[in-house]
Amino acid sequence: MTTRRIRAAAVAVATAGAVAACSAPGGGGADGGASADSVVIGVASEPDTLSPLLGYGKDGNSKIFDGLLARDADLGLKPALAKALPEVGDGGRRYTYTLREGVKFSDGEPLTADDVVFTYRTVLDGRTNNTARSELDAVEEVRAVGDDKVVFTLEYPYAAFAARTVLPIVPEHVAGGQDPNTGSFNTKPVGTGPYVLTGWRKGEKLTFRANPDYWGGAPKVKKLTMAIIADDDVRATRLRSGDLDGAVLPPNLAATFEEDDGRRTYRATTYDFRAVTLPTGDPVTGDTAIRRALDLAVDREAMVDKILDGAGRPAYGPLPLDDPWFAKGVARDRDLGEAQRLLDDAGWKPGEDGVRAKDGRRASFTLFHPSGDKVRQDHALAYASDAKKAGIEVKVESATWEVIEPRMRHDAVLAGFGSTGDPDFGLYTLLHSSLAGDGFNNMALYDNPAVDEALDAGRRSQDREDRKAAYDDLQRALVENPGYTFLTHIDHMYVLADRWDGPTTQTEPHEHGFASGPWWNVEDWRPKK
Repeated sequence: MTTRRIRAAAVAVATAGAVAACSAPGGGGADGGASADSVVIGVASEPDTLSPLLGYGKDGNSKIFDGLLARDADLGLKPALAKALPEVGDGGRRYTYTLREGVKFSDGEPLTADDVVFTYRTVLDGRTNNTARSELDAVEEVRAVGDDKVVFTLEYPYAAFAARTVLPIVPEHVAGGQDPNTGSFNTKPVGTGPYVLTGWRKGEKLTFRANPDYWGGAPKVKKLTMAIIADDDVRATRLRSGDLDGAVLPPNLAATFEEDDGRRTYRATTYDFRAVTLPTGDPVTGDTAIRRALDLAVDREAMVDKILDGAGRPAYGPLPLDDPWFAKGVARDRDLGEAQRLLDDAGWKPGEDGVRAKDGRRASFTLFHPSGDKVRQDHALAYASDAKKAGIEVKVESATWEVIEPRMRHDAVLAGFGSTGDPDFGLYTLLHSSLAGDGFNNMALYDNPAVDEALDAGRRSQDREDRKAAYDDLQRALVENPGYTFLTHIDHMYVLADRWDGPTTQTEPHEHGFASGPWWNVEDWRPKK
């Protein structure tokens, strides 16, 4: 989740009561009813911007925009604004895309290669506040050849580059005359996508209408509303009352709808994990023995069973157990005895109160979790309980992101991350030392030369076996020197009225609800007959 989106979710908790008291998101209560051409979805948070220049929709699934490529239900790449997958040349350093004919932006202006060039050059401009710029580090040059061809030249062969070109394309004739950081395009976007934004009441809802001239065909769902409801219980209540057609819900609340004949429950597997950041600059969390002991002491299976109600998997690192890039032998059992031995050998001796100490310093640190997030709160409390059994005191505190952000460099945080598409996408920004302390990138300020070397090798190699070996080395290095305590991978749960043919799920990233979920392909839905 982006910095701004996480913050928005936390802040919105304070206004949940007001949101709950609003009229039906679509107005007049009708949109939550039985109309098959209008859909109201309840989500926990909203983006701070709708501009791809600042990171919105960078992983695909935006309803307002399209990228050169898109992902299908199995996360395979398919043509979108490009008429075909790219032609790759020069040993993997040149990617050429030919644009689809006849595509227009929602204001009627045609899409051209200049729009693609403008989008990528603006994202890569250091003056643009895009925290995901490092994802395009390989790009040396992007240029237009005529109106319908775009050529990317890379500094080095980057095996995952094609998957980066799901980045949404914006119109130069609209955004080109604005400051990308402050311009009106951030809240009044124009794109080529299946839907057009018609209104945005911050903290309450976003409304969209179908784009009748969409190049992929006019959607059958004519109106889409995303209702921003931070409180899980309020979303469930409004869904049950018929005020919403669908909602993202935690597992325990989603389970209450499983016997409802008029609704379907969807469970999406994900790369979304929960982990505790362990800042290297703190004398306690920066101690390798403390980190390894916490990794051994935590009961991941219990967290999956008790907190997630089984809707998830233990996390032994940033990649899920069933991912083809997951390293064999990295999964490990809880071993409290070994955790205690490690601490003993490192000089952390038990005190009278049961908390260990070394050189007069207690093995104690603060762990923040964002207020209003019950799942993270439960993870934090379970983590503290497990740590106590090893003689480590974890003081759990709830706060808004405004309070947490300035303290992330020194205090632990119950964080959530995870990206789909390629291991480089999620691992580089999480672990590379060059991004230490860069906003929500590398929050633990992790600095491990062996991990940096593996990340660089995985990013630059074209050979899959070489890349697999690099990422295997990385995952094993994380066991020996963890910068995070990885806890669980979380399945995302959704409930949706059973009135359409077409809803399904993809394997999802950390960000979900607004762009992911069974409505990721709402433009393809058809009313049930």
